[in-house]
Amino acid sequence: MDNLYRPRRTCLSVPGSSARMIEKAKTLPADEVFLDLEDAVAADAKAQARTQVAAALASDGWAGQLRGIRVNDWTTPWTHADVIEVVSAAGAALDLIVLPKVTEVAHVQALDLLLTQLETTHRLPVGRIGIEAQIENAQGLTNIDAIAAAPRVQALVLGPGDMAASLNMRTLEVGGQPEGYDIGDAHHHVLMRILIAARARGINAIDGPYVKVRDVDGFRRVAGRSAALGYDGKWVLHPEQIVAGNEIFSPRQDDYDHAELILEAYDWHTSGAGGARGAVMLGDEMIDEASRKMALVVAGKGRAAGMTRHGARFEPPR
Repeated sequence: MDNLYRPRRTCLSVPGSSARMIEKAKTLPADEVFLDLEDAVAADAKAQARTQVAAALASDGWAGQLRGIRVNDWTTPWTHADVIEVVSAAGAALDLIVLPKVTEVAHVQALDLLLTQLETTHRLPVGRIGIEAQIENAQGLTNIDAIAAAPRVQALVLGPGDMAASLNMRTLEVGGQPEGYDIGDAHHHVLMRILIAARARGINAIDGPYVKVRDVDGFRRVAGRSAALGYDGKWVLHPEQIVAGNEIFSPRQDDYDHAELILEAYDWHTSGAGGARGAVMLGDEMIDEASRKMALVVAGKGRAAGMTRHGARFEPPR
């Protein structure tokens, strides 16, 4: 489960049928790259893409990203073959499987059982390959707490296009606001429901794609919304979205520096040397245990993103 704690600020979706795009993805600074065997691959190309994806995952040239695949969902005839072929050929190089259209916990349990059999057969560490469960309709959202608690689940992922269709939203824009919804955020309840289920189980919450790939300002607006709520990252479809996403889902430098300062100050003030106090002043700001918890979140995201501290260090009063 070590992969659970690695950053997922940007999760790059790459068509499994495109050798050129897979090779380029190896060099891009996304935290996660998953090769798609589902919507990005036509039915007649799925068998060939499966073989190509397995070979690509096991090949050299990757730059340290989390490596995964998105398989077809359990209502199709392809899911078991996706898992068996890729894990058998490249299981040692596979960090995660994105399981789409998860509507009930049995979908995750079935994948867990199949993975356990394959890991045992091929002498791979049992349980190392994680699952990212994609929530794409009202039924999945209703069953989300059980899905989040299922074996191997490391992240819950919003599928905004299918979700909008499931809810009968009057829109053709994946990841944006439906025309006419001019107050608030039409996706807020869904985003919060996924986030709360993820946080209750200590796993990641990932926002879905914004498909207008050349509209970087639009991507920043949508990504900023989920980042502000507390999401860990977002799917990306283009290199420019990667650059923006890595920035947006990392703390601002001033916030990261201040969070580290709060942790240092609070640690000293609550110690015997600092007077064992639970609420103290840091400049013109009062900090307490709630401040520490909030600072841990920001500092943790900054550390995971490899940020370097630039601000002043805490100096105990003399």
